[in-house]
Amino acid sequence: MRKPLTALPALTLALAVLAATVLARPQPAAALENGLARTPPMGFNNWNTTGCTATFNEAFVMGVADKFVSAGLKDAGYTYVNLDDCWALPSRDGNGNLVADPARFPHGIKYLADYVHGNGLKFGIYSSAGTKTCNTKGFPGGLGHEQQDADLWASWGVDYLKYDNCNNQNVDARTRYSAMRDALARTGRPIVYSICEWGRTGPPKVWEWGADVGNLWRTTGDISDNWSSMISRVHTNDDLAQFAGPGHWNDPDMLEVGNGGMTDAEYRAHFSLWAEMAAPLLIGSDIRSVSSTTLATLKNTDVIAVDQDALGRQGSIVSASGGLVVYNKVLANGDRAVVLLNENTTAATVSTTAAAIGLTGSPSYRLKDLWSKATRTTTGSIGASVPGHGVVMYRVSRGDADPNRHEAEAAAIGQGVVESNHAGFSGTGFVNGDNVAGSYVEFTFAAPAAGSVNLSIGYANGTAIDRRADISVNGTTLAAGASFPPTANWDTWAVRTLSAPVHAGANTVRITATTAGGNPNLDYLDAVGGSAPVDHPTVTTADGGPDLDRQSVEDR
Repeated sequence: MRKPLTALPALTLALAVLAATVLARPQPAAALENGLARTPPMGFNNWNTTGCTATFNEAFVMGVADKFVSAGLKDAGYTYVNLDDCWALPSRDGNGNLVADPARFPHGIKYLADYVHGNGLKFGIYSSAGTKTCNTKGFPGGLGHEQQDADLWASWGVDYLKYDNCNNQNVDARTRYSAMRDALARTGRPIVYSICEWGRTGPPKVWEWGADVGNLWRTTGDISDNWSSMISRVHTNDDLAQFAGPGHWNDPDMLEVGNGGMTDAEYRAHFSLWAEMAAPLLIGSDIRSVSSTTLATLKNTDVIAVDQDALGRQGSIVSASGGLVVYNKVLANGDRAVVLLNENTTAATVSTTAAAIGLTGSPSYRLKDLWSKATRTTTGSIGASVPGHGVVMYRVSRGDADPNRHEAEAAAIGQGVVESNHAGFSGTGFVNGDNVAGSYVEFTFAAPAAGSVNLSIGYANGTAIDRRADISVNGTTLAAGASFPPTANWDTWAVRTLSAPVHAGANTVRITATTAGGNPNLDYLDAVGGSAPVDHPTVTTADGGPDLDRQSVEDR
């Protein structure tokens, strides 16, 4: 939220002593091990839309929860509906408890949390690690009331706490935030803990101690709805990749996508960069009324998958020069998510290589553009014409010469091993079957409809005699004792082709040795063409470089 940076007058000595006494309670844990936020939290926070205005109320929050379901945002992975500042009355009640503003929330916070839960979502709330929150109206903060507030929130069904940093009375940040960590733990309720300290104090900085205290921590001041503010948050956050991981994330603040201050291309860049940095994806626009373009941006499941990747790596900079920046994020299955960023106002070519992002040893790589959805292959060059204040975002896969290639090393193997001791193979290796009849390799691929496909089997046979095998499709022998002739040596590869009938959905192709010599070395199966294409069309450039003419840059 927008925070005034000036502190209120200091507490009286008596209150300061009381706060110090509360904060000095024994801590139940030396680190945060709550098992939550294994991927960056996704959801909504109202501040960038409503601030402290009267539009922030019960009906607004309930409408957001409903829209999460009806617009498909819940299905896309958005989970949390979070309140920000101004939800409480300016004073605690006679028992020292926080009280919801009855004008804004006439049925109370538990009622609202129950409503959100009823939509299959989770509910979040806000406070500050100080005597008052950040709004100038002076709502009560949590300093000295940690356990009382945590117990109250747990009783309401709170699932997420954003804990700000205003009016902190110069008490050590780690002490204040650890006190609330321990209070939340004592409630026994799983509550994601968001430290909103802004990266302001230290050394040590919050990202150096945050993983022991919270599930995520703000690394920057508040974002505003313009390119300069957004990209400046990136410049701070993108240097901190080493501190992020499952259960503990760098947070460059909430999303501004759809609030109107940036172009659609700038919002796509904003969303892409947050995903690349494994940042929380907390929507900050009024999703009840945003455009279809904004919803499409927020629901891009390919980009969301990069943010939510189970490995939990934050992307890092590969190269940066003259406002042209390349980011690379390693994904759990070995793919890379690459963002080509152009910080300038006019279009420019941004490029890198497969080697630069840590992919080597394959003759080709598959690139999927996560915004246009087009795919292409390259022998190593990764680049595109990127619009001003825009990005192109690729998912890069190793060893796929085209989307219809299925590598033998990833297939089911009966009596054989994966090796890479010969040259010229595709992917990461090949299958050397045992020298017995009955050894096999079985590939599986999907076809969208019944029909026929053309099968191409990459193999090497370094002997002087044919290797023979039965080739079956979906359990039916298509070619009995098919011949795989000699290829001169084991470093020379050939292709055996045939047409095959397939049905809609999963299909299997098994190659089974019929003689004591076993199969040839098997490299891959391509299943293409015919009347049942098995994957998306691929656009391939002759030199493997960027295909800059395949679409207008404005269409990205």
